[in-house]
Amino acid sequence: MGLHKKFWVFLFVGILLMAVTGCNASGDSDAGKDKDLKVALLLPETGTSARYESQDKPNFEKTVKKLNPDVEVIYQNAQGDSQAQQKQAESAITDGAQVLVLDPQDSKAAATIVRKAHEADVKVISYDRLILNAKVDYYISFDNEKVGELQGKYLADNTKKGGKVIMINGAQTDNNALLYRKGAHNILDPLFKDGTLENGYESYTPDWSADHALRESEQALTKLNNQVDGVLAANDSNAGAAIKALKAQGLAGKVPVTGQDATDDGLRNIVLGYQSMSVYKDVKKEATAAAKLAVTLVEGKKPPKGLVNGKTNNKMTDVPSILLDPIAVTKENMADTVIQGGYTTWDKVCTGEAANKCPKH
Repeated sequence: MGLHKKFWVFLFVGILLMAVTGCNASGDSDAGKDKDLKVALLLPETGTSARYESQDKPNFEKTVKKLNPDVEVIYQNAQGDSQAQQKQAESAITDGAQVLVLDPQDSKAAATIVRKAHEADVKVISYDRLILNAKVDYYISFDNEKVGELQGKYLADNTKKGGKVIMINGAQTDNNALLYRKGAHNILDPLFKDGTLENGYESYTPDWSADHALRESEQALTKLNNQVDGVLAANDSNAGAAIKALKAQGLAGKVPVTGQDATDDGLRNIVLGYQSMSVYKDVKKEATAAAKLAVTLVEGKKPPKGLVNGKTNNKMTDVPSILLDPIAVTKENMADTVIQGGYTTWDKVCTGEAANKCPKH
């Protein structure tokens, strides 16, 4: 073959190789761009707390969109049904979610969801409530034992010596409820033991049902012949039920009652003097942290330094955790906490009977 012909052969082969390489590079690039980024936010219910629809969902979605507009959020709420939540999780996995942000309706049953997610190479963030007995990737919540300690301390400081306390705890299927109870007992048990206070009645509240909490409160009052000097209610819904029972006996406003979640109803009861305190958990911070972590994971990156600040044992493993601080809210600091922080407004709290008892705003 002449020199001239060899030149053209080599040139042709070179162009062909460049074309093939270019196609492959372009294909790889397009594949990366075309990959759908999906995160599923799976929340437990709306029956006992309005926060999930009014706070968690919008704050999570807003932060995800701000961090990466290309990430799609698949949202589902189980409406108190753990089996429905499992189906929702399976559907999200089938739809291509690479990360599940899961607030379990049932902390134990949700272990099945974690196993199925990991089989599909999907990461799981246990949100607000800890999923037990599973290799959860991350956990985001408040220091829930401290929540109970804040409630217990308020009763310890504001219940007369020798007084009888009733404890209306949360749902046993919610691991957070167990932690709230543990925290409360950390404070109250020494006082029960030395006779400073008396544990007159204690119960759990299946599904956090206000109706059940009302029945338990009524039974407690009957058992103790209305000799009740303090009520540890695990959340504002339970507190509202206890207040209803106390009202029927002319005791509302005469004994301290705790709560949690800083709901508008709970804050309104505080303004009216029926409830003494609630525990404020800044859901915006929690949802924002969850969104930051979810976007980081779906992008295939590691969490930013400082975001993960602890570990939490879930009876199988020590789960890398983001733990936030809860705050006790009373009538005295309401303006400086939930109002100033934008969690709610005086207009939402100061309705009905409370309208004339709120500070001017």
